[in-house]
Amino acid sequence: MATDRVLLVDDEKDFVEVLAERMRSRGLEVTCATSGREAISAVEGETFDAVLLDLAMPDLDGLETLRRLHEVQPELQVMILSGRATVKTAVEAMRLGATDIFEKPTDVETLVERIRSARATRIAHENDLAEEHIEEILRKRGW
Repeated sequence: MATDRVLLVDDEKDFVEVLAERMRSRGLEVTCATSGREAISAVEGETFDAVLLDLAMPDLDGLETLRRLHEVQPELQVMILSGRATVKTAVEAMRLGATDIFEKPTDVETLVERIRSARATRIAHENDLAEEHIEEILRKRGW
């Protein structure tokens, strides 16, 4: 069985290391990025089931990173994980396509559960696309 893959994006390196290890101990494959630019680069080169994204980062803030991540992969499941989210930023994050918003600190089991759910959503979407592609091929061949 394939492993659930998550990209963890936060400029607080100690936090990233601790959370990544806790998620790895629960069977997740974790890639870490400490900036919005690193996150975008990672998503351009790999497939992730989910992204956990901080809002407050120095190079690109979380909202701009979220917008750019969805330009690269529109169906990407991005979850906000922040200690400084306001109602205004939470609403904006959801408008930009965030699937969840978690406040730091949060329960690791809850995060893992949501990441596994995101993987199931991604696989279902890929299956739908494959089915549509097959139907299109069959239509073109007159079947």
